[in-house]
Amino acid sequence: MDPLLHQGYDDFRAFVNPLVSMRAKLSSEPYLLERVANGRLIDTEGKPYTDLLAGWGTQAFGHRPPAIEAALITFLNGSAPSFYPSGISPYAGLLASRLHERTGYDAAFFASGGTEAVEAALKLARGATGRPRIACIQGAYHGCTFGSVAMMQAGPYRDIFGPHLPMVDALPFGDMQALEAALADPSLAAIVLEPIQVEAGVRLPDAAYLARLCHGTGERGVLLVADEIQTGLGRTGRFLSSENWPRRPDVVTLGKALGGGLMPLSVMLTRRAIFDGVYGKFALAEAHASTFSGNALACVAELAALDLLDATMLAEVRRKGRLLRDALDEWVAPSPLVKAIHGEGLMLGIELDAPDHPCYQFDYLGVPELASQPAIGMLLVHRLYKAGYITQICGHAWQVLRVQPSFTISDDELLACVHALRDALDFLWDLQ
Repeated sequence: MDPLLHQGYDDFRAFVNPLVSMRAKLSSEPYLLERVANGRLIDTEGKPYTDLLAGWGTQAFGHRPPAIEAALITFLNGSAPSFYPSGISPYAGLLASRLHERTGYDAAFFASGGTEAVEAALKLARGATGRPRIACIQGAYHGCTFGSVAMMQAGPYRDIFGPHLPMVDALPFGDMQALEAALADPSLAAIVLEPIQVEAGVRLPDAAYLARLCHGTGERGVLLVADEIQTGLGRTGRFLSSENWPRRPDVVTLGKALGGGLMPLSVMLTRRAIFDGVYGKFALAEAHASTFSGNALACVAELAALDLLDATMLAEVRRKGRLLRDALDEWVAPSPLVKAIHGEGLMLGIELDAPDHPCYQFDYLGVPELASQPAIGMLLVHRLYKAGYITQICGHAWQVLRVQPSFTISDDELLACVHALRDALDFLWDLQ
């Protein structure tokens, strides 16, 4: 391994986040990664890994996709500016136009991280409606900046950072009565929700609840905001997961795979009339801004990614999603440790249910600080690491294993991962 990179791993532990490094060592996470070969990660001992997380969704096209690399190299070999002091980036213009073609939204604000796009949506909602209240759904994960964290599920990611943004309320998941009460509030500006609550266990709202939410927000002039950071850009087999909602959201946020997995990029999409209602005066035109908004390199990467994410690839995601789900239902669902399988497309969650036995508890494993959490998910993750698969549990639901491979994974790799899952589950069941 490049000695400089090896030093970099040590420096991360010393100067960035020691506990993240400790967690990786405790769980045997393969973090000493040296290179990429054919979209797979290779560690310092030459062992290949299949990334069933797709880099937390960022690597939808595989690690270091050649077409996106080539587009960046072509740009860097040229002489075009990467930064435009006027804030008028032609690359942002081209990308916004392409996104309009794919989604119908004709106003875009670009940023770097998903939480920045969510913050832009919150400001837009208050500015567009003149109302202060924001509603979200319990179990959400919208990001870690202050507006986003106010909508976070209660727990360690949220609790110690109060007081939170005022007039932000979390509605119980799927609770129709609470939804009706929120919609009746004349101060409500927006309802923000994820098409799939990934961190809460890969759970989807039922059709009746979603229909009422869509129609109710439309009737009362409340902005409907779809946070598609995790579900957009083909993850469910549609360009936007919200395409099949009863009403098109007023605002959509995208991130993760936006930027092709090689550049950080996010976007808030909305309709021109809504955007101009807030920022349509000279004095307000730049009232919400980000220095690197629409920077050339990030936009070039996403323009190349959009070329890849065509109708054929979306159809393949749907087909592979069915193949994966059918294989999981046949081989994994019968395990006595599996309670249910949730999700859609290539975004699935395997809900686990361990027996009441010490070997499945964190205090027995020597981590009493986590005794209130179920350990079965991390035990399964640990076994999968050993088998050459990288995956993780859901942030708010540690008993749910998330499976979201890249769109380019082969059928053979998908089926091999299912058999590795069953082998790992069988091993854990035999621990008793």
